[in-house]
Amino acid sequence: MIAFQQQILNLIKCFRRQWPLFSNSERTTVCGADCMLMVLQLSMAEVNKQHHGDFTVSLSDVLETWKYLLHDKLGLSYENMKEPENYADLKKTYHAFLARSNMLDLIDVFQKCYGLGLVSEDESIAPVQLLEFISGIMNVQENNGSVLSTPSTPVKRQGQENVKVTILAKKCVCSYLSLLVNSKDDLALAHILNVPDRGLDREAFTNLKHASQKRKMSIFLMATSFIRTVELGGRGCASSSFDPLKAHVKGLSNFVNFIDKLQEIVGEVLNPRIAGGRILSTVKMHLIKGRSNGDPFCQAVEEVVQDLDLKIKNIIDSQHDVLTASTTGVSPARPKLHSVNHDTVYCGRDTVKVLLVLLDEEAVNPPTQNKAELLYDDESLNLLGVTPVLTLFRSPAQSNGSSPKPLRQRIQKSMDEKKIKLKQSSIKSQFACTYKNELNETKGQHFLSSNQIPTCIHPAPKQLLKAGYLTGMNSCLDVPVLGTISENVHPTRSYTETGKLSCQPRNKDSKNEQMDLNNDKVICDKESEPSLQKNAKKPKTSKNPQKELDSKVGGKRQHSKTSSKNKLIAGQGKLTHFFRL
Repeated sequence: MIAFQQQILNLIKCFRRQWPLFSNSERTTVCGADCMLMVLQLSMAEVNKQHHGDFTVSLSDVLETWKYLLHDKLGLSYENMKEPENYADLKKTYHAFLARSNMLDLIDVFQKCYGLGLVSEDESIAPVQLLEFISGIMNVQENNGSVLSTPSTPVKRQGQENVKVTILAKKCVCSYLSLLVNSKDDLALAHILNVPDRGLDREAFTNLKHASQKRKMSIFLMATSFIRTVELGGRGCASSSFDPLKAHVKGLSNFVNFIDKLQEIVGEVLNPRIAGGRILSTVKMHLIKGRSNGDPFCQAVEEVVQDLDLKIKNIIDSQHDVLTASTTGVSPARPKLHSVNHDTVYCGRDTVKVLLVLLDEEAVNPPTQNKAELLYDDESLNLLGVTPVLTLFRSPAQSNGSSPKPLRQRIQKSMDEKKIKLKQSSIKSQFACTYKNELNETKGQHFLSSNQIPTCIHPAPKQLLKAGYLTGMNSCLDVPVLGTISENVHPTRSYTETGKLSCQPRNKDSKNEQMDLNNDKVICDKESEPSLQKNAKKPKTSKNPQKELDSKVGGKRQHSKTSSKNKLIAGQGKLTHFFRL
């Protein structure tokens, strides 16, 4: 098994040496067996959403399509296998995802190396062998021959849980390294966007994904562009106020700034050994921040970082040995073509190469045997605060009734409600004493008694306005002003005199007041001045002559106080009548 892994690693080294023949970027990463299966799962879910409307796929369908895809890409016979539904669209989506993420899977590297003749006959690999390795058959055969099956015990189950946590910790650390060297790796970003917790849930990832698809760029580049726009500010650079990403500025800023910190280490530290160790140490401190020392995840992260740091050291030592062996017998005086300081031309290039070799070694690891745990193990991931990849890429569904109705329906509904309100009787303002539509409802009204304030009985039928009416219309509300007079008022009286008659304060003698009102024939509108029996004070009849004499002796000043006290406020009678009903 190890020998076969070394053969695959040699293929990847050929790809690294001749990378311009394979891709457009030196930082293209290699997609391992587990990564290939996860990309296939996402591609199938996307195709199912296009054809059936649901972004989901069953495990059995994934495994059947996985087997068919491997045989198809390797050119092996698949006559006895049934072609999956919408296979052409699925295969197209799979390769589009890899191309968009700047990745190549193991089968692509194998085919291109053999197609370009970069592999010697001694190091040749049969397609069947590669199929057995990627599908996990080779690893299963070795395990069955070396390890006997043992019954499940609590100690064994605890060991299995520790293995799951270790795999998750390794995936997180490698995802940070992969995103550092390949900013287009959307799958790596999905693993670490909210690890540790930054408040970037499914909604934040969905908004990022939609924005990146709209702008045709990777998710990480979209997040970086958004944060740079927010930091720059200004009228020309400010983002839209309706941008859904504004709700996640804090978490996205934390994530982007941390990746910037790792990139600064790559660019500033020229020694790959020191730079690699510092990057791993920074990632470790970031992952275990806020966790206790006894947390299994913290222990797993520390073990993974130590292992990767040792691998970086071995990679640098092996490269140094190869460089020493290749330069034996060469004169120290190099040609001018090689006199360029590569550290100044491409800062951190050696560190990036070391990290790519490290990721290549992780890509040739045997695949996970339990595919269900790899693709659908939601419970163990949720316990560690990690959201599964399939759940992240699935847009959160809105509950029924939560989404707003279309704008046209909402406008029509508001207009209907306004029409209903106009039909219903509404309470007028207290500042409007009379109204246009109630101007002629004053006939047939009379006062009940001499000791009561004039009230209105059943209104008479509405009539058209007569020319004799003196109405003061409000310019804005189109309603008459205070002091509307009926047609029986003497025509020679002026507007001020009639206003005095209608709003004249009551005297203490109720009989004299009734006579004045009858002589002037001032009729009160029904709704403008109804009865004030509850709130308004009734005019008091003076029974004590001594008090009446004192009030008269009080003079004009005391009389004005009494009149202002008994004076009605415009609209007060109408409100009192409303609450009395």
